[in-house]
Formats: sequence, C-alpha cells, structure tokens
Amino acid sequence: MSEQSHNDHSHDHDHHNHANQPAHIHETRPGVIGWLLDGVAHLFGLQHHDHTRAFDNILQSSARGIWALKISLLALLATAIFQVVIVAISGSVALLADTIHNFSDALTAIPLWIAFALNRRKPSRRYTYGYGRAEDLAGVVIVLMIFASALVVFYESIQKILHPEPLANLGWVAFAAVLGFFGNEAVAVFRLRVGREIGSAALIADGLHARVDGITSLGVLAGVIGVWLGFPWADPLVGFVIGFAILMIVRDAARDMWHRLMDATDPEIVHRIEHTASHVGGVEGVHDVRARWVGHRLHAEVNVEVDCDLTLGQSHQIAEQVRHALFHELPALNDAIVHLDPCGHDNNNHHHITEHHTVSQPTRA
Repeated sequence: MSEQSHNDHSHDHDHHNHANQPAHIHETRPGVIGWLLDGVAHLFGLQHHDHTRAFDNILQSSARGIWALKISLLALLATAIFQVVIVAISGSVALLADTIHNFSDALTAIPLWIAFALNRRKPSRRYTYGYGRAEDLAGVVIVLMIFASALVVFYESIQKILHPEPLANLGWVAFAAVLGFFGNEAVAVFRLRVGREIGSAALIADGLHARVDGITSLGVLAGVIGVWLGFPWADPLVGFVIGFAILMIVRDAARDMWHRLMDATDPEIVHRIEHTASHVGGVEGVHDVRARWVGHRLHAEVNVEVDCDLTLGQSHQIAEQVRHALFHELPALNDAIVHLDPCGHDNNNHHHITEHHTVSQPTRA
C-alpha cells in the first residue's frame, strides 16, 4: 500500500509532546572561542536550536539551506579577499595555500546552492522522486573541488622549496591567519548547525571543510612563528601539512557522499522504524524495513503484518497510524510506504504468486 508524502501531512506536529524533541536545546561550545562564537551567533540571530526538529516540507528546508549558504559565502569571500592582499605583500606560500582553500570553500557553495534551488521544484512524471538527488551530486562536486585545492597547495609548496623567497610582513601574515581561523570557524559552526537541522549531508560536509580551513589557518600562524624564529623552510613545510589536512577531509567527505549515493543509512534509523511501527495498535509484525536519503529528506518502506480478518478500511487505518507515528518519530521523513501483509492464521500463502520474483531481503546488522 503506497501512501502520500509527508508534505501533505496536515496534522500540526507542534501540538504533540515527543520525548525526543525538546522545545529548545542550546548547544554551547567550550572555552573562550566557543563563548565568542555563540555570542556572535546570538547577535545575528544564528543561535542553534534542537536539530531534531525538522522543517515541515522540502521548500522550507531548502530555503533554509540557501540562506545558510548566502551568509557563509559572504563571510568566506570577505576573509579570502583580505588574505589575498596579505599574500601579495608577504609572499607566504602557507597563507597562499590557506587562501586558495578558503576560496575553494566559498565556491563549493555554488553547486550546493543550485541543488537546493532544484530541490524546491515539485516532482514531475519524469522525476517522480523530485530533485533531491541533485544535493548529493553537489556533494560529489564539493569533494572534487576540495581535492583539487589540495593539489594546488602541494604544487605551490614544492615551488616555494625549489625557488625560496624571503617572507615579509610577518605581522600581517599572522593577523591574516588569526582572522582566517575565526572566519572559518564561525562559518563551520553555522553550516554544521543548519546542515544537521535540515539533515543535509552535503551542507554538513561543507561545514567540516570550513572547520579544517580554520585549523589550517592556525597552521599558517605556526609557519610565521617558525620563520620568525629563524627557520625559513617552516612556511612551505606548513603548506604541505595543510595539503595533507585537506586530503583527510576529502577522505571523510568522500566516504559520507559514497554512503548517500549508495542509499546507505544509519542502522539506528532502521531500528527506530521497526520499533515505532511495532508499537502501533493492530500491528502484529514488522519486517523488510528499508530507508534511504534523497538529498536531505528521508524515504522509508516497511511491511507490517495485520489480522487477515480485518476489513480493507480497518487495515488501511492501521497503515495510516503507522505512517503518522513514523512522521513524528523521524522529523526528516518525507515519504513512508507501508505495505500490509495479512497474518497467516487462515493458512493461506498470500505471496505465492510473486514470491519467486522477489529478491533476497536485507539481513539485520
């Protein structure tokens, strides 16, 4: 039995009290830096709320993602442009590497922005599942762009070793590195919070990328200190360190995007679907649960067993109750397909017509 999508689910979720959805949870960050970042977030209205509370439909969540990209894009571009000026007057290859990475991080917002815009379009007879997969493809583009930035960093570092040049204006380079750290960390906090709020793996990967950029900015600061202490090779060596740090984030982001493209999901989600459906009145068994992400929205399929003596209307009501429970248990759920299986106490094999066509079902992890 196939049912309509969550977008048409008109019941007001806010009138329910769910144990796993507290009204407000403020995620504080430790230390002075965390205090400053939370203060800036509060000042500009970016304070985080519980990310288990999802938006009611794709239009709202995609608009939220686009808004996050606009804000973070402006912040990263401002930081990178300032760093370009300092690179020009200092000749620091480590700062150049960090600046290139910041520009690439800013540019990764463009394919993701396009994907969020596409995701706001309604499904068609050709794209019957909508355009959510464009978000996952944008994540692949982001991974490739990050990898390309690592190659550029390695090239510039090698050139600096082969053709060394004195590093000038150490004070300005140090200031640009500190600014790069704060700018990237603020963007990372913002993207991660919105990404988790709407369930976007691509936006979360972009946030982690920004966090690594902030750490590499501190690496530039370490290179400046090394040069100031009399170690001129510290600058290109830090460039190599930054390059390897970029490769680490490429590895993690590529793994996450591979999971999305292969329809992999957290086994805990499958467990929650099984647990929730099995506690609905009239359900005698739950099996063959499937779940996958399409963009930042979750799609699920579940087979539930009901009394074979029930009428069609009664069985349908149980299916609707299962869907209703799943929508509240999994706020990111966009669609739930509930297939009804009659119990076997009438000694009839209700699947004998098609059972030789079906593929093997997934095993439990």
